[in-house]
Amino acid sequence: MFLEKFYPDQEIGSAYDIPYEKLYELGYRGILFDIDNTLVTHGAPANKKAVALFRRLHAIGFKTMLISNNKEARVKPFADSVSSRYLYKANKPSRKGYLEAMRIMKTAPGTTLFVGDQLFTDVWGAKRTGIFSYLTKPIHPKEEIQIILKRRLEAIVLFFYHRKYRQ
Repeated sequence: MFLEKFYPDQEIGSAYDIPYEKLYELGYRGILFDIDNTLVTHGAPANKKAVALFRRLHAIGFKTMLISNNKEARVKPFADSVSSRYLYKANKPSRKGYLEAMRIMKTAPGTTLFVGDQLFTDVWGAKRTGIFSYLTKPIHPKEEIQIILKRRLEAIVLFFYHRKYRQ
């Protein structure tokens, strides 16, 4: 089915609810994260919760990378706050940014996870690259108009996804 290319591998309420220790035991070593509405509200700086998450991930042994379509002025301060590497203007869902992030982390698709809140950029790009994807619920409903329009299309895809996987 055409829509299946947008289906996440796993859907979860929040990036903070993922069982990272278990995933490390399963052999995952790198995690790519979207920022806005995945880790914090759109445009917000890193908060204590995000800093604590990345500290936990690094203590487990994960390499982390922020991968964003945003400008460096948005991404770098966040990355500095959570002690993570980053790619800005990643042009998601293009495979190029995902591949570059894995090259930098020295991981492969089979050992890398992606965590993001959007199907048509985050999840689709991860799937196109062979990376296991987690779709999170957006942290806050207030978003830019172009994202609001994409969310309506995402709702259609998620309807069929839920119908297939939640029977």
